[in-house]
Amino acid sequence: MLQKNHLVFREKIRSFMEKEVAPLAVALDLEQRFPDELIKPLTDEKLMGMLISEEYGGSPIDTISYSIVIEEASRVCGSTGITLAAHNSLGCYPIIRFGSDEQKKKYLPRAAQGELIAFALSEPDAGSDAGSTRTYAKKENDHWLINGSKCWITSGTKAFASIASAKTSKNPNERAITCFILEKEWKGYATGKKENKLGLRGSDTAFLHFDDLKVPVENQLGDVGEGFKQMLITLDGGRISIAAMALGLGQGAYECALKYAAERKQFGKPISSNQAIQHKLADMATSLEASRLLIYEASRMKDAGQKFGHYSAMAKLFASEAATKVCATAIGILGAVGFETGKYPPERMWRDVKLCEIGEGTSEIQRLIIAREALKRVEANEPL
Repeated sequence: MLQKNHLVFREKIRSFMEKEVAPLAVALDLEQRFPDELIKPLTDEKLMGMLISEEYGGSPIDTISYSIVIEEASRVCGSTGITLAAHNSLGCYPIIRFGSDEQKKKYLPRAAQGELIAFALSEPDAGSDAGSTRTYAKKENDHWLINGSKCWITSGTKAFASIASAKTSKNPNERAITCFILEKEWKGYATGKKENKLGLRGSDTAFLHFDDLKVPVENQLGDVGEGFKQMLITLDGGRISIAAMALGLGQGAYECALKYAAERKQFGKPISSNQAIQHKLADMATSLEASRLLIYEASRMKDAGQKFGHYSAMAKLFASEAATKVCATAIGILGAVGFETGKYPPERMWRDVKLCEIGEGTSEIQRLIIAREALKRVEANEPL
């Protein structure tokens, strides 16, 4: 499935991540520090505008290449991986897909130059049930007035703008949700404190609060009432990112365990000579490669313009659960030293990867998406 150019690209990106990102990974986690110093190198490497056309200052690549970037970043630092993924596939993509020419000209060049854009969907009472958003936008002449709060927003305090959803009807029976491009500097836009998380501690996650936030009508994204559909379309692609992120974390943990098993001696021989360890390593390698193939197929389908939402759901579901198991197994192979914070990567990666089973739709939601698509095919008498 991979072309020669993809293999060359992987080596280039891996070299960059190991040189620029890997040395900071432990400190970012232990200090819960956002990698501000990495934004310029990532921008110079053209990784902040991977989905943006050259017309707006971006350096577009195909989705398999994009997945490789997220995988390789996460292989050494999950916090960097999720920051890149959220900015590109969640922050920039809605503007790329649904924005007007004026909106693209205003926001995408800044994004390509390293200014972060956040994706504000989740709320305290609207997580998996995203259609139950309570943030409300009221139209007043030439502007909208928005009130509400968003939670678990990646790059929430760092982003100069966010794509936010809000109800635009008081009718409880209507799912009239509209999206807006909001700017951090506007009066009424406030960020909460950075969350204290189990993993991905170097990424920035925070509440956003909108208090009588006055939004120019030209910052409405697409048509009124189309916001929920826009968010779902965006998440279809975003799930490829999360799957690639899980794969990278699992790959990093696996490589560490593999090397450790070959070097660690007990009873006079490397523990890798024990069949029990070999079986663990074999299962880890197989599940990671299966994840990789699912991710690449979802990426191929997206680039081919095929319906890919159910496949990205499969990729995210399988890769996130497989990588969580791989990271836990890696800690077991390392034994007591694997349980020490900051000594070997698997414990950090195990904490990081758990988010992949939750963010952008929990594993339970992915199973619903996959099952619904399968049942639709049965009802339509389509090939299974």
